[in-house]
Amino acid sequence: MPRIDHLLASDDALIAQCEVDRYRASGPGGQHRNKTESAVRLRHKLTGVSAIGEDSRSQAENKMHAVRRLRSAIALEVREPVVLEPYRPSPRLAALVAGGTAPLGAKTKHTGEYWTAMAELLDLLVAGGLEIAATAQRLGITTGAMSKLLLHDETIARTVNDLRRAKGMRPLR
Repeated sequence: MPRIDHLLASDDALIAQCEVDRYRASGPGGQHRNKTESAVRLRHKLTGVSAIGEDSRSQAENKMHAVRRLRSAIALEVREPVVLEPYRPSPRLAALVAGGTAPLGAKTKHTGEYWTAMAELLDLLVAGGLEIAATAQRLGITTGAMSKLLLHDETIARTVNDLRRAKGMRPLR
């Protein structure tokens, strides 16, 4: 099953693809937190990626947090091959690149469309040997715009820098 099907699935459909664990979370939150199984762990059966939600005392809210984190984790961890020649970005990635980082607020970052485009961007970057300039050129943008796009989100920046460090390359700043 292609990664895009997981990323664009509704929250309920994505949860249906997972093993769901409920447990008691530790940490602050008073007695109520330690008496109820409000924390949620989702393990995506098809990719092996997991995410947790234990921020709230509400199990429903924690499930929502876990689904958002799972969607981003799938985009960040699951790579798909890219044919570099000839490369044509999907409409989602083309729209993301054309818009730059200005419209990328907190609400945008919770959507499957955003994570699908970012996953494709990471696939392209990995296929191009993690070279920022080469990837930017393929997308028709400047190296600075490419760096800004990769660094606008802390989790994406951390993923890119971890990949670059693993290859002996210096991290982006």
